[in-house]
Amino acid sequence: MHHQQRMKQAAAAAAAAQQQQLMQQALLLQQQQQSQAQPPLFPGHHPHPGLLAAPQIEPIVSGNLPPGFDSSTCRSVYVGNIHLQVTDTVLQEVFQSIGPVEGCKLIRKEKSSFGFIDYYDRRYAALAILSLNGRQLYGQPIKVNWAYTSTPREDTSGHFNIFVGDLCPEVTDATLFAFFSGYSTCSDARVMWDQKTGRSRGFGFVSFRNQQDAQSAINDLNGKWLGNRQIRCNWATKGANAGEEKQILDTKVDLSNGSSESGKENPNEDGPENNPQFTTVYVGNLPHEATMNDVHLFFHSLGAGSIEEVRVTRDKGFGFVRYSTHEEAALAIQMGNGQLIGGRQIKCSWGSKPTPQGTASLPLPPPALAPFSTGVSATDLLAYQRLALSKMASNHPALMGQHSLKQVAALGIGGGASQSIYDGGFQGINTVTGTTSAQQQQQLMYY
Repeated sequence: MHHQQRMKQAAAAAAAAQQQQLMQQALLLQQQQQSQAQPPLFPGHHPHPGLLAAPQIEPIVSGNLPPGFDSSTCRSVYVGNIHLQVTDTVLQEVFQSIGPVEGCKLIRKEKSSFGFIDYYDRRYAALAILSLNGRQLYGQPIKVNWAYTSTPREDTSGHFNIFVGDLCPEVTDATLFAFFSGYSTCSDARVMWDQKTGRSRGFGFVSFRNQQDAQSAINDLNGKWLGNRQIRCNWATKGANAGEEKQILDTKVDLSNGSSESGKENPNEDGPENNPQFTTVYVGNLPHEATMNDVHLFFHSLGAGSIEEVRVTRDKGFGFVRYSTHEEAALAIQMGNGQLIGGRQIKCSWGSKPTPQGTASLPLPPPALAPFSTGVSATDLLAYQRLALSKMASNHPALMGQHSLKQVAALGIGGGASQSIYDGGFQGINTVTGTTSAQQQQQLMYY
């Protein structure tokens, strides 16, 4: 009896295997027929038969995507760095070699174009990313990635931000966010990317709605492994009980900007994203009625770091904000870009020129909260004076040691000097820097 059951089971298994084999043969025949009707992938080149096979893989997240992006529901891909000779028809033919295309859109630009491809099946979108990314079309490698609708991120200007260093090149925004998502108030995570090379710069910023969670993340995750590296966590913005930690960005954080794994500088990575001499933020699309105080007040509210200079060209709608350090400027760019000033969405990017070496480092006093403000408090001025004096002391031996407020005033860095810096540049500090007014004005022409 048992023998007959085993025989029936074996026969059923054999029939199922034979049916599966027949289905595979039919599918292969169908693919061969389709391949005869489909155009070649590139002129004079026929795609590998493997590209025509029905994809059996699941979509994977490729590149830097926003937290929460789900590739399993996405059927569209973004195509960048497209040669100018490529037409809509050619682009559609290229991606139809992967699978049936629902729609194709090509956007032409002056130097290179980009486009979007919509597939009927999300699996073909995944296969297109794996198969076509980096392939050359008319001698120019195309970039293929998931296409997604950019939704506004939560406003984190009032949140508590921490700096995360020593990130692996493979870590993306989504990876970083997932790593810190154990803290319920984690609101955002962003990896700093080199726009020139498309590679990670090895550090990023994570925002929290709650200060206690941010402090806990620093205490708990500093030195922990993310990928194949131990990350470093510290405060990135000012906050209560964060004064000492804030100095990390100025003194102890050793970023591998423009450096290879061996620690040697890479001359090919000389863009502002990798040059610590760039500390200025370009602010575009400003409303014409925006004043210098308006811009200063906005960036001061971000809490990215010490602001040393603000300039606004009102008739042209742009301005510049200079920070004490490169990292502070990077944080200001990623926090401020896309925010509103006077009802207009501003654009933040790097200034075109680095800050000259030897430029005096003097933080501005806090901006006036209203046009009729009587000014800043004595406590604020004292804090800024002490910070300015401590920074200058490292470059000027004569200023080493403790100084009284009378000595500070004698050196010309009291409240009046701070206000003159805010109004017209570094004036009235010749006794500290040893430079003439003309030299100081020349130093400021670096935008």
